[in-house]
Amino acid sequence: MFQQSVGEYNDEFSAAYRTDKGATAFGLFVRRGTLTAQSCTEQPLGEVSDRQVTCEQDGDAWYRTAGDSHEYAVPAGGVVIHLIADVDKVDRAILRKAAEAAHRPDAAELAALLPTTDGADV
Repeated sequence: MFQQSVGEYNDEFSAAYRTDKGATAFGLFVRRGTLTAQSCTEQPLGEVSDRQVTCEQDGDAWYRTAGDSHEYAVPAGGVVIHLIADVDKVDRAILRKAAEAAHRPDAAELAALLPTTDGADV
């Protein structure tokens, strides 16, 4: 079982961190589009597609719940950043703080993250 996975999920970006028991403890999904009061309850919450979604606007973000999961969804520049976690593992304040910090990396952040091509064999 993996602890983290980053890649594509339903043609969008996703990163998921799993416990050793296989339950998703924290996930980040970036989807194209927007989230409005009208569409908020219609869009599934992560992989929880069979549960009723409730929405509460919280500043520029949406706090959403479904089943045992909750998330903050932050619309920004044509995409919506979704941070989802198990309600009993990550409290709402921490989830909100993570959502506020999520952003597209700038050039300096990418340079620090990506490997360099300094001529060494990889």
